[in-house]
Amino acid sequence: MTLLLAFLAYAIVLSIALGRNGHRARFAAPPGDAPIRPARVLVVGATGGTGRQLVAQALERGYEVTALARNPSRLRVEHPRLTTVRGDVLDEAGVAAAISGHGAVLSALGHKRYFYPTRIQSQGTLNILSAMETHGVRRFVCATSLGLGESVGRLGLLYTFFVTPAILPFYFWDKTRQERAIAASGVEWVIVRPGALTHGEKRGRVKHGPGIGSLLWTVRVSRADVASFMLDQLESNAYLRTAPGVQG
Repeated sequence: MTLLLAFLAYAIVLSIALGRNGHRARFAAPPGDAPIRPARVLVVGATGGTGRQLVAQALERGYEVTALARNPSRLRVEHPRLTTVRGDVLDEAGVAAAISGHGAVLSALGHKRYFYPTRIQSQGTLNILSAMETHGVRRFVCATSLGLGESVGRLGLLYTFFVTPAILPFYFWDKTRQERAIAASGVEWVIVRPGALTHGEKRGRVKHGPGIGSLLWTVRVSRADVASFMLDQLESNAYLRTAPGVQG
């Protein structure tokens, strides 16, 4: 019983810390006209589940796409408008070379190194942002997660009191650093916070905005729908410099 109470106290303290250290979005009326649609987009984390969807759907929408990945052969996609680039987001020079000449960057950056401290997401994002500012690339759309900033707790009780504190504390803590880096940058950014990700089909109907999620139940959304929503942000200012949640 003592161990259980100690774990629950730890989970509560972690939730408070994730809430305070993640970006706290301020939602307001969308600014100005829609942005000019970029011709070329760079997808970071292109071989992950969401990254693959970003690449496929961006091609469907007519974009020229560059996929940045440590192992591009895992993408298994060929298309006349697709270029694959081998690279590591922790390699600042390599990231800068990949970003040059693009109109926007979409990031589905993640990893599976859950059980020890890491800065892969935050440092990789800092390298992306630095290269974007150097090369004048304006729009950055990045997927993080519900459970950060003002959305703390909104992945439901299972995540709040077990999954996040037991399996993902280092992963989520680095996401708070990632979000703060994005919010402090000078680019046009949108942070997208999905619920628990699934491999379901694209439904084309998602709930999005502030207040998304549940304090009780785990909310879910397909990677395909998250990718579609992220691509929508390239042609809309509705969530510019905010962090909307997304659920199915």
